[in-house]
Amino acid sequence: MTSNPPPSSPRRETNLSGAGVSNHPQASLPAPAPVPALTEHGEPARPPLRKAATPPPPPPARPPVPRKRGIPFWVWIIAVVVVLAAVYFITKPKAADAAAKGKHGHGGGMLAPVTAVKATQGDIGVYDSGLGSVIPLATVTVKTQINGTLTQLFFTEGQTVKAGDPLVEIDPRPYQVALEQAEGQLAKDQALLDNAKIDLQRYATLLKQDSIAQQTYATQVSLVAQDEGAVKTDQAAVDSAKLNLVYCHITSPIDGKVGLRLVDLGNYVQTSDTTGLLVITQIQPITVVFTVAEDQVPAILKQLNAGEKLEVDAYDRDMKNQLAKGTLLSLDNEIDPTTGTLKIKASFPNQDNALFPNQFVNAKLLVSTEKNVVLVPTAAIQRGPTNNSFVYVVKEGAKGDPGAANGQDQGQSPSPDQSQGQGQGQGGGHPLSTVNVREITVGVTEGDTSEILKGLDAGETVVIDGVDKLQDGAKVTVQMKK
Repeated sequence: MTSNPPPSSPRRETNLSGAGVSNHPQASLPAPAPVPALTEHGEPARPPLRKAATPPPPPPARPPVPRKRGIPFWVWIIAVVVVLAAVYFITKPKAADAAAKGKHGHGGGMLAPVTAVKATQGDIGVYDSGLGSVIPLATVTVKTQINGTLTQLFFTEGQTVKAGDPLVEIDPRPYQVALEQAEGQLAKDQALLDNAKIDLQRYATLLKQDSIAQQTYATQVSLVAQDEGAVKTDQAAVDSAKLNLVYCHITSPIDGKVGLRLVDLGNYVQTSDTTGLLVITQIQPITVVFTVAEDQVPAILKQLNAGEKLEVDAYDRDMKNQLAKGTLLSLDNEIDPTTGTLKIKASFPNQDNALFPNQFVNAKLLVSTEKNVVLVPTAAIQRGPTNNSFVYVVKEGAKGDPGAANGQDQGQSPSPDQSQGQGQGQGGGHPLSTVNVREITVGVTEGDTSEILKGLDAGETVVIDGVDKLQDGAKVTVQMKK
């Protein structure tokens, strides 16, 4: 017997891929899905595993583009300065050579303008110099000798006073009262003394008459002596009170200049005060204390022992301005072993008040004077490599010498430009000369003048300016210093 199949759902067509297809005649069929492959056991084969997609590498980083900056302004300034300096130092020698050629010609010796002066004959002083300070002869700090109130001032600060001029007054009333009391006590005791003397005379008469005892007379003699002592004590009290009244009026003890006042009016001053009331300094005359080296002491003593009065000049700190002229006053009694110097004191009238107390000065002591020696300006003396001294002595030539003026060999004629320039350089007919080097021996030098001991005579001409490029035998145009 055959069983009937169960009813089923509407029939679907299955394609090779096993997907159901609708049998509706108007339905649009989708694309058939692929049929999975079967393995040996009839199981659908798994699709092969895909490797995980590797992310693409990031694009390479671009190198940072440097930010463009402009050159700082100060760099440009430095560059310009360097360039200008280089141009200056490069072109300077060329300009100097060109000027030298235009001045001295193209082929001959140099023709240098110089300033000269003639050596003279005269006197020069031998000085010893030292550092010093101005010391007043007297400095007084005025103090009170009694206690009291300052009631009057009779001076102004900076005033010049004479000895005995009134300065300060202290209230005198308490001391006037004390004087009156002392005078009263003196009068009382004086009266007692007078009475005791009268009684003594009576007792003396009675004693001669043998009317009184000797002891009574002796007692009266002792009483008179006591009263005399009391009177003397009272007289001393009166004198002390009068002296205190004098101390109330303070006067100047010296001639001098008053400084700034130290106490104002109305203050109560005492003898125990240490500052004082004012200071007076004597400034006319005034002294300068300075030092000289111990090697110079014998020459100074020689002059003093001969009775010479040595002059001393005081100069300012820069040794340019002479402040005062004075004389040597005294020497110290010993040399300072730590410095090897001796202190010297000089006195100055100081009538113009040019010297001020405690001022720093340079002192120059005139020890002796060299007479009738050859003198030249110190600027004319030159120093050689071996520390030898020499001068350029001018040998005068003829005015307007063409050969010397042109600085060229004989037979060569200068160009018009050269002739014009040389005429201007000669200053309108200055003598054309040559200079010779001459060694000398220098003696005393005082300021801008030096003594020549050997190598030069009075009347010879020496160069004092323009010696920088001179050589022995150089041709020069000479301008004499007036």
